[in-house]
Amino acid sequence: MTKTELKSVSAIAAVYGLRMLGLAMVMPIFMLMSTHLKGYTESLAGLAIGAYGLSQALLQIPYGMLSDRFGRKPLIIIGLILFGLGSLLAAFSDSIYGVIAGRFLQGSGAIASVLMALVSDVTSEESRTKAMATIGIGVGVAFSISLVIGPLLGQLWGLEGIFGLTAAFAGVGLLVVIFVVPTPPKLVVHADTEAVAGRIAAVLKNRRLLRLDYGVMTLHMVLVAFFVSVPTILQNNLHIPKAHHSWVYLSVVAPAFFAMIPFIIIGEKRRKMKQVLGGSVALMAVSMALLAVWHQSLAAVWFFIFLYFMAFNLLEASLPSLVSKECRAGSKGTAMGLYSTSQFIGAFLGGAIAGIVLQHFGVVPVLVLMVALLLIWLVIIIGMPQPSYSTSFVLKLASLDSINIGEVSQSLAAVRGVEDVMIVPAEQAAYLKVDKKALDEETLKQLPFVAG
Repeated sequence: MTKTELKSVSAIAAVYGLRMLGLAMVMPIFMLMSTHLKGYTESLAGLAIGAYGLSQALLQIPYGMLSDRFGRKPLIIIGLILFGLGSLLAAFSDSIYGVIAGRFLQGSGAIASVLMALVSDVTSEESRTKAMATIGIGVGVAFSISLVIGPLLGQLWGLEGIFGLTAAFAGVGLLVVIFVVPTPPKLVVHADTEAVAGRIAAVLKNRRLLRLDYGVMTLHMVLVAFFVSVPTILQNNLHIPKAHHSWVYLSVVAPAFFAMIPFIIIGEKRRKMKQVLGGSVALMAVSMALLAVWHQSLAAVWFFIFLYFMAFNLLEASLPSLVSKECRAGSKGTAMGLYSTSQFIGAFLGGAIAGIVLQHFGVVPVLVLMVALLLIWLVIIIGMPQPSYSTSFVLKLASLDSINIGEVSQSLAAVRGVEDVMIVPAEQAAYLKVDKKALDEETLKQLPFVAG
């Protein structure tokens, strides 16, 4: 990336990461530290953890589309203001209902899709993959940090302090957006990063993509249910003080991350993604089943949590890549928008359902529910075909004024390794699905209508 691109992407990654940190660092300790709130029940506490997911699911695609009309930065600023106001509402509330409203308002600042569109505006096609990877790494790091510092900050400052710090993060994000992030000179709809209204119906008819949407919904249902149940086990069964939960997560997160890397390589390089996907879901189900029956030993619980996070990291890294492979050319942004919506629906349902189960039946039934959800997902994976190994490829075209678009599409489709083609005249670009191992890049570059 150029220096300008690197500066812009780093600033956007910082905004994305601060927002993730604020949303997630309350999760490991909320069930243990919210009992003093008026009206507290375990059901409502679970709802509070997942409430942000409902508003995010409802608003993130509309935010992206509105940003095409009114600009990226205005929508991001509005989203960060709502995120900050939700954090303040939660910080100053003395009832569980106020915190639920605050979490819902936090999620209504659903700017993820707008940030992705802004990345596309400020980077070239050649740099975009690196830019998206930078954002992804930042989000992953922020989530990992949140698990470690959440319990520590909760012990020092309480829930009020954590929500107050989250509001401060929103303020820092606003300053970064206003003074550091550049304003794009021209607004362009990028089909590889944004949802396009006209393609939503076609994406919803793609059964391969629907399987992946169901998968990420289940993954995040189980993640939020994990934080509804496991902190209680650490405190009540293993007698680990809340402030020391940080050390459990710190000792798990890094080893689990490195343990999953070989399996990512096996899945991608040897084209065994279906097997890796199924194995990860099975491993997660086994870890939760063992935790349900054996949670009196710290060593055993640590190992089960390690297995869970190893599988979670593997799935969280693999599923977006599979969405990119399975969608049609020019539909990646729409497919990813619906995928993210499914993810947030899962977060909401995970908190709401796990809280109800915890209140009426206890911790072990929550874990059993998690296992059941994962086994249903495993059955779906077993029945799915091997995923495609094609990748998305954006090609800038020369002026289309004197070129027959149908002939351009046929010429591109005839190149070895090109599997699907969509021409978008408004962007002066061709979106391709290609098999990288078979692609004849030299022939592609020499076509007369390809921009130099």
